Formats: sequence, structure tokens, C-alpha cells
Amino acid sequence: MTDTSAIVVLIVACGAIGLLIGSFLNVVIWRVPRGQSVVSPPSACPSCGAAIRPRDNLPVLSWLILRGRCRDCAAPIGSRYPVVEVLTGLVFAVMALRFGTDVVLVAFLYLAAIGVALTMIDLDVKRLPNVIVLPSYVVATLLLGVSAAVSGQWSDLVRALLGMAVLYGFYFLLALIYPAGMGFGDVKLAGVLGLYLGWLGWAEVIAGGFLGFLFGGVVGGALMAVRRAGRKSQIPFGPFMLAGALVAILYGGALGDLYLDSMLG
Repeated sequence: MTDTSAIVVLIVACGAIGLLIGSFLNVVIWRVPRGQSVVSPPSACPSCGAAIRPRDNLPVLSWLILRGRCRDCAAPIGSRYPVVEVLTGLVFAVMALRFGTDVVLVAFLYLAAIGVALTMIDLDVKRLPNVIVLPSYVVATLLLGVSAAVSGQWSDLVRALLGMAVLYGFYFLLALIYPAGMGFGDVKLAGVLGLYLGWLGWAEVIAGGFLGFLFGGVVGGALMAVRRAGRKSQIPFGPFMLAGALVAILYGGALGDLYLDSMLG
């Protein structure tokens, strides 16, 4: 198998795994904000309580076969379920394309999974649950540590830890200066993102931090322009932070070079 074929297989495999993970994330997105276990009881229809059969748990496909309705009571099943599954599959595939067979891919797939879950939860309840964010510091550090041990890139791990401290400290300062505009859930998420972006480089840390505010400002301004939000409206910032981090992971180095080129002429 050629290197190109191996990468294609990896991307397809990660995309398929992402679909399966996305199915589980739908459970996480619904239950975690309500303080419910994500393990038990088994998934059931919220309308009639009937347990979801294994054959009806296939990502995307089952929803299409059932035409978006419960097999037992025919109650509609929201289209967001397959959307989350497809989104997770796409982000997993993109991460595989970005990192290839590098062992650090596992760490970034973990980020992709929690990123999708946190995005949807923040949009729903305007909160970034500690039960997801805080353990991610430990999990991400361990996964990046394994990558550093395998590759010998200990300097990348040190930079990742520094990136975590820098981005956390920056958001913490903003929250102290303007607590109405920055929640501490965002501060805690910033540390996790700084850990990952720091692994890649300082250009990624800067780009990821900047792009989060850029995306938030553009979308917030657009919502105000169409009168869907006002100056005092609470707009969840976590999704913009995660979107900025994703773009920085993919293009942060190139954006940094472009910025330096423009500054230096």
C-alpha cells in the first residue's frame, strides 16, 4: 500500500469512527447539562420512552431509514442528531488529513470529540460543563505526553504547557476586567485550547486566540444587524473559541507567516 493510499484509508477510517463517536456525543449533549449519566439507562425515545433498538442506532443511516421518526410512536426525531454525527465524522477526517499517521492524531481526535460536544452544549444552555472541560486538562496532557515520548518532541510538550498557561492567563485577565463579557467556563476552555495550540507553535496560539474573537465579533455584529441580538444579549463564546482553534490547527502556521510577511514587507 502506498503512502497516499494509507492516508486515504486513515482518513476514511477516522471519519467512520467519528460518525460512531458522534452518535455517543448526542447522548452526552443531551444528558450532561441535565446531570444525567451518559452510560445508563440506554437511549430511549424522549416522547414514548421506548428503548432505541440496536438496528436503529446506526449513525445517520438509521435516521434516514426511519425518516426522522421514532419506530414505536412516530414522534419526530430532530435533524440535529445526524448533523452532530456528520459533523463529528468530518472533523475526525480533517484531523486525520492534518496529522496523518503521527501518534499525536489521537490527542487531536479527543479534542475534536469534546469540541463538538461543548459547542452544542454551549449553544443549548450557554454553559461549558466542568465535567467535560476539567478532565480534558489531564487527558490532553497525557495524550500529548505519550506523543512526546514516542517522537522525542519534549520541547513541543513544554511549549504546549506554556501555551496553556498563556491562553488561560489571558482569558482570566479578560474575565477579571470585564466579567459580564467573559465567563469562567470560557477561561477554563482557553487553557485546554492553549495546550493543543501550544503543541503546534506560538503562531497557532496567537491565531487561535485572535480568530475566536474575530468570529465572535463578526457573528455578534451580524445578529445585531438583523435584530436577533442586542448589546446585552448573551451569546455563547465557546463555539467561536473552538472554531478559531480549529482554523488555527489547520492554517495557523500559514496565517502566522502571512502576518509576518505583511509586517516586514
